[in-house]
Amino acid sequence: MKEFICIESFCGAGGLGLGLHNAGFKIGAAFDSQLEAVLTYKSNLSNNCFVEDVTKLSGTALMERAGIMVGELDLFAGGPPCQGFSKQKKGAHLGDERNRLVLEYARLVRELNPKFFLLENVSMLGHKRGKVFIEAIEEELTDYILYPHFYNSADYGLSQTRERFIIIGKRRDIEGSFQIPQPTVTKWKTVGEVLEGLPEPPIDSKKEHPDYANHYRSNITQRNIERFSYVPQGGSWRDIPWDLRLKCHQNADTSKGGWTDVYGRLKWDGYAPTITGGFDSFTRGRYGHPFENRSITPREAARLQGFPDWFRFYGNRSEVRRQIGNAVPPLLAEAIGKNIIETLLDKNKRVLKKEITSVTKIHKIKSVVSK
Repeated sequence: MKEFICIESFCGAGGLGLGLHNAGFKIGAAFDSQLEAVLTYKSNLSNNCFVEDVTKLSGTALMERAGIMVGELDLFAGGPPCQGFSKQKKGAHLGDERNRLVLEYARLVRELNPKFFLLENVSMLGHKRGKVFIEAIEEELTDYILYPHFYNSADYGLSQTRERFIIIGKRRDIEGSFQIPQPTVTKWKTVGEVLEGLPEPPIDSKKEHPDYANHYRSNITQRNIERFSYVPQGGSWRDIPWDLRLKCHQNADTSKGGWTDVYGRLKWDGYAPTITGGFDSFTRGRYGHPFENRSITPREAARLQGFPDWFRFYGNRSEVRRQIGNAVPPLLAEAIGKNIIETLLDKNKRVLKKEITSVTKIHKIKSVVSK
């Protein structure tokens, strides 16, 4: 069985890497600029991970680390930091340094010349504000056929309606057509199905549950706990008594739709919104536990992202939140990775068939000559 090698850029904690590994890829190398994320990656996935600034890294250096030659790499994957494309960011353009990392990614694709590349980003990249980048990628990577697509994570086994924009690039000399993976579930999982079985974290917010990594409470004031106690499943700040509301909410027009997820409580039989790095506070969105008067824990957020319970995140609380919130859902990455491998296997079958046909013809010619 052929070994399929991938190199991962902007790897973060390893959501994409875990999914690709489960799909059948061997991680030849991976890098990120954040030390804590690399520690998490190395502790859970592969020692072939290191800290580096992408602007100082060459394709040659990556190939040396992975032990491959140019053109041999099966997959180059990554999700360049995408804050410059968020819905809250106005006027996203090439001048934003966080957006220029997408072009650094394209540079490495040219230098590595992989058979496939996978570029993951927020959904906004696929809309109007990301048009200039899509055009730049098309111009830079003309040797590739592009397969852009919007993916809803709930279609691939998560209880989270997280939408991501992913471009798959297939080198033009690779035979066969890449297929966008079909949903792996016929019915979306609920929050309850994902969180079922997790015990309550220790009351002391400084303590982690002894049996579940990263399962601890955030430090919430008694005032906020009181406010949140009035919020039913699916509710928000509008359900808090007027005298307990924040001043900005006391003066807000409830007939208008602003801040609908603030002080929001998840529904046990519903779905979570996009898990971000602010999930440990229900003041930042709909991150309140369905039954308990607290925000979800990092372990609960990790489950909603599709990480297994054995996967431990390293770093301080802020760093752990960021790693979980920025991660690519492993189940989504796995579905895409399997379809990439299917295309590569199809190519290998075609090559083998041609070789067999060629050998057969030679034998026939020798047979005729000998007679």
